[in-house]
Amino acid sequence: MDSGIFHTTYEKDMALRRTPAQKVRLVLLIAFLLVFPFLANRYYLTLANQVAIAVIGAVGLNILTGYTGQISLGQGGFMAVGAYSAGILTARLGMPWWGSTIAACFITALIGTFFGIPSLRLKGLYLAIATLAAQEIIIWVVTHWRALTGGVDALVVPDPVSFGIRINSDFNFYWVAWSIVGIVTIAAVNLFRTPYGRAFIAIRDQDIAASVMGVDLFKYKLLAFAISSFLVGLAGALTAHYRNIVTWERFTIDISVLYLAMIIIGGLGSITGSYLGATFITLLPAVLTNLGRALKSTFPAIDSVLPFIQQATFGLVIILFLIFEPEGLNKIWKNIKDYFRLWPFSY
Repeated sequence: MDSGIFHTTYEKDMALRRTPAQKVRLVLLIAFLLVFPFLANRYYLTLANQVAIAVIGAVGLNILTGYTGQISLGQGGFMAVGAYSAGILTARLGMPWWGSTIAACFITALIGTFFGIPSLRLKGLYLAIATLAAQEIIIWVVTHWRALTGGVDALVVPDPVSFGIRINSDFNFYWVAWSIVGIVTIAAVNLFRTPYGRAFIAIRDQDIAASVMGVDLFKYKLLAFAISSFLVGLAGALTAHYRNIVTWERFTIDISVLYLAMIIIGGLGSITGSYLGATFITLLPAVLTNLGRALKSTFPAIDSVLPFIQQATFGLVIILFLIFEPEGLNKIWKNIKDYFRLWPFSY
């Protein structure tokens, strides 16, 4: 009896899905995503769309932080760049929604690369403070450059339309968002099968050793910031087109912390962890809200304390994961798979 997974060819070893079980799980996931919108109501479709946007942003941040080891607290600011860029290009210049989305991604990548320049000299908490400064600078520019962004007033974005179909209805946007998630996932997984992705991982593990081996630290760190910001800008642009309204309150430091929590809880350095963390953090407030409504008849005062319960639960979850499972939900999922794969010799 085999006690593990063995491959006899290089092609099988490099395959994205190496075992029949992995292929079956992928088929089941795709089947679920295809059937879900026909069975779900608007509330659940809205949650699914929020999860899709969160997954894109989490994958982008995980590429930078989880795979390259560059801590970032500027996620909210970079999302604001993507959202405002897409909104302005569509509302004021008349660009189609897909064109403004692509342009917003490249604009955000450019801004992210600029703020990534200090990464050559800074690391750890010092780099985190530098990206935090980027977050505050971007929000300050957004709220004070009234001629461009409208300042603190909301920027209204026209409905995205393709072939006469309004894209941002919950049902239609579901297909657009999750199709983009699929493309982003395939691109991200294959990125780390290339020399660029391996250079990112080498920098994360030991940047000095990577430099000695010939990895250009400045080039690859900036490239990691560019790719990460590109995906974060994509998440921001999709948010703008989905919500029709862009306001700076959606992209505060709280959003940066939220996305950092997603990859910590999901699992650093894991695309699957980005999925799990984004889903968990996005659905947690909804679960708590529904639970509060269910208990309202028993505890009438729960509405007044529910926001504090949500914040306390959010912080408690992060602390518990850091203490008991630092590798996140992805490690728990891996343990479950290993248990059944090796049963009855799971020890």
